[in-house]
Amino acid sequence: MKTSDFYFELPPELIAQSPADRRDQSRLMCLDRKTGEIGHRRFYELPALLRPGDCLVLNDSKVIPARLFGRRVLYNEARGESALGGAVEVVLLRDRGDGVWECLTRPGRKTRRGTRLFFDGCAPSDAKLTGEVIDEIEGGNRLIRFEYDGVFLELLDKLGQMPLPPYIREKLADAGRYQTVYARVPGSAAAPTAGLHFTPELLNELERNGVLLATVTLHVGLGTFRPVKVQNIEDHEMHAEYCEIPPETARAVNDARREGRRVIAVGTTSCRTLESRAAEDGTLAPYAGFTNAFIYPGYRFKCVDGLITNFHLPESTLIMLVSALAGRENVLRAYETAVRERYRFFSFGDAMLIV
Repeated sequence: MKTSDFYFELPPELIAQSPADRRDQSRLMCLDRKTGEIGHRRFYELPALLRPGDCLVLNDSKVIPARLFGRRVLYNEARGESALGGAVEVVLLRDRGDGVWECLTRPGRKTRRGTRLFFDGCAPSDAKLTGEVIDEIEGGNRLIRFEYDGVFLELLDKLGQMPLPPYIREKLADAGRYQTVYARVPGSAAAPTAGLHFTPELLNELERNGVLLATVTLHVGLGTFRPVKVQNIEDHEMHAEYCEIPPETARAVNDARREGRRVIAVGTTSCRTLESRAAEDGTLAPYAGFTNAFIYPGYRFKCVDGLITNFHLPESTLIMLVSALAGRENVLRAYETAVRERYRFFSFGDAMLIV
């Protein structure tokens, strides 16, 4: 299939710049994956749309303040002196262990191997967080070894910012709105945005109605949103992302499938985590490791029966996954309807329920 097969016209004004006043007040398009029938609801009506016994799987990854602004340290070998260089932006993408992170850096041409960085605004010798570029890897990302005093995540809370997607141009008044209410495990560079619509009250109502809640963890990297630059989608390679399926979630999903109950993933990240580890018969085993699963039309779903998701970019791997579940024609027709009905798109936009 061609990347252009997943193109649609999107007016820029439909790209949501801020979240809804209340998380669950967002609109909810309902798409029947078999018939293509479309309905229009609000997200707070979700309990009436799910069945008792449905297993709802959420991604509990927590966004870290992964965007750091620092300066380069210039060293004059002849004089044996250090001086301050220009400004640098670093976005943490993936923890490689032992203080080493895979990062996106700007400007890339100024952050070659051996470049020293510091991040907390004082003299380099007094900085509590410094780093050194130790490698340049495929795709232009950098490996940076950080040195710090104290706890790394605590330093990020003080020095870092939320790495909002580039299409969001407005400053976020409340950083907590780019975090799900059930976020628990720090590690993501971007939010699993389908979960932003849930409130504690809505989750409680779902459980009272007999919906079973289960969690997986997938730390979202920016590779999830990397543009597809190849003509044939089969040639696109996904970046690997760390994920975990706890034993209790594997049991809950296996019980649901054995008893004929639906498994509904909240977000493409939850969907990819489940499908990448499901056996041919749909059963799961506990897992901790990496996935680079790329799901597009022609894929046979083994585990997931339904999906809650936001509205995605044209020609993205995300709309390709949704099309694999519901059919490309159905999805493009639904997106045309969403544009006509003035739905809000992307991270802070409205949602879709596909069953």
